[in-house]
Amino acid sequence: MPRRSATDIEPGLRRLLEDLAPGERLPAERNLAERLGCSRQTLRSCLATLEKDGEIWRHIGQGTFCGSRPRHLPVRDTLLIEGATPPDIMQARMLLEPMVAAEAARLADASDVALLREKVGAGRRARDRADCEQADDVFHSALAQISGNPILIGFLNYLSSVRRRVAWQREWERTYRRIGTQAFQTLHSDQHERVCCINAVSAA
Repeated sequence: MPRRSATDIEPGLRRLLEDLAPGERLPAERNLAERLGCSRQTLRSCLATLEKDGEIWRHIGQGTFCGSRPRHLPVRDTLLIEGATPPDIMQARMLLEPMVAAEAARLADASDVALLREKVGAGRRARDRADCEQADDVFHSALAQISGNPILIGFLNYLSSVRRRVAWQREWERTYRRIGTQAFQTLHSDQHERVCCINAVSAA
């Protein structure tokens, strides 16, 4: 059976995109290649064409998404990621996140405060390291969304993506072996709760 080319599989890929909402993630490359009956190299060639046409966008470490690339996502972020160490990321977060929280407090309304309290609750219910990481990420992402500033949203999305690097994950594992999930459920979530209180006062 002859191998399928990028031209052969493009109609099938476009039909798949028609069933996805803008921003929805495509299946993993391995699954797509099996579904379309082609090699992953052929699939990537076709994906590159679709990305050039603005039909999809790809983010290293996160996947391939339907639609055009959001304005707040940097195209060449991997250049910075490769040069960043875990302490670099923590320093950047410590400098940026208080400003994001201040802007969110200035703009938050009652529904925003309710959303943040919901995220704090998820943090208090975190059961393991993965839950802790996700709860922290979601809380800070919610703050950025409240700020309404695409640049701030983009920076925090960028910092979040760096967490998926192997070096960061090793550091994260060492940290949570030392302090445990209980500290996240209490002290760390208490810090998030204080941010909620500041937002609640501003929204009143």
